[in-house]
Amino acid sequence: MRILLLNQFFYPDSAAVSQFLTDLARGLADQGHSVRAICGRSSYAASDAHNPPAVEIVRTPDFPFGHGLLARVCSYTSFLFGALWYGLLGPRPDLILTLTTPPAISVVGTLLKTIYRARHFIWEMDVYPDIAVDLKVLNPRSWLTRALGAAFDNSRRRADGIIVLGECMRARLIRRGAPKGRIHIAENWADSRQIYSLPFPDPEPLRILYSGNLGLAHDVETIRAAIYHFRSDSRFHFVFAGAGPQRAALESFCRQHEAANVSFAGYRSHDDLGQSLGACHVGLVTQKPETLGSVVPSKTYGLMAAGRPILYIGPSEATPARIVRRFQCGWQIEPGDTAGLIALLESLAANPALIRQAGARGREAQLQYYDLPIGVARICSIMGVTQSKPMSERSLAPAAMKAV
Repeated sequence: MRILLLNQFFYPDSAAVSQFLTDLARGLADQGHSVRAICGRSSYAASDAHNPPAVEIVRTPDFPFGHGLLARVCSYTSFLFGALWYGLLGPRPDLILTLTTPPAISVVGTLLKTIYRARHFIWEMDVYPDIAVDLKVLNPRSWLTRALGAAFDNSRRRADGIIVLGECMRARLIRRGAPKGRIHIAENWADSRQIYSLPFPDPEPLRILYSGNLGLAHDVETIRAAIYHFRSDSRFHFVFAGAGPQRAALESFCRQHEAANVSFAGYRSHDDLGQSLGACHVGLVTQKPETLGSVVPSKTYGLMAAGRPILYIGPSEATPARIVRRFQCGWQIEPGDTAGLIALLESLAANPALIRQAGARGREAQLQYYDLPIGVARICSIMGVTQSKPMSERSLAPAAMKAV
């Protein structure tokens, strides 16, 4: 089968959306499908060039990506025109998969679907324009928001299927009028062979790690209040590894209040991620309540693979909270509940066995439901892509040997 993938970020970019699409492309290629990926030349996060997928990669000459509004618009627009151009120049695909970077890439997918009479699936990593409205980037009543919403909703109605990351995202799209029967839930994953359970560090200090992008959709205020409370307490150590729009302000806050038990680091490569996650006791995942259903944090699955419990600061109806409750692999705190967060951290510092037990349950659940071959097989099944040798049959022996 000839499969066309459209997304601005792809291998070797280390952004989460790029990694998931690269995993899927690698799985499709391993099954003998002809895969063509149209992506940009600019990057969102650091490059992580290892194990390239055996697919045709076409890079459009887009403007460099930036976190500012103007830089994003220029980069997104240039990629959209490039993606359409190279999509028209290439061979006729049987199936088209678009993600959500840029948000309007599904519109390009719809045009190519019409021209080629191919099947088209939309993999919603974020729901647009909702996320921009939730973060007050767009006015919900503006003509631009209404026009974008109408264009994206038209693509959803004409798509053969819509892949969402959880029940909360499914509910959000149903409210937008997306056809219920074409919405499929496929949660994200982590690679248990790459990220495996390491021995926990010494119980003190209790190490809380935030790994990845600290973006506008993430709740920072609640953990910042806890940092301020424990700023002189050597029993706790907070680590932020990655980058993002809210990173600089948090660093400034910690310097201003002389929080000596907070450290900052850059993004970790694929090869180093397992060691980085294994150096903590608890992994932090956050989300602002207003973004419920418009985003689903992907950090959850890597922490589960590492055998580390999840401290989720976000709404109780969100996908990470549902996972925490279902598998008892962490704890959920409502945004703004500083007192509850402080009490929880005090309790965990005094009872390290709770951390180890929750981490073990998370690792077990990840192996059973959220491992890379299982996640890729879910996407393939939704798209109706026949696999001669399902990736789920991949041996997990290396992970089992390394697990502790």
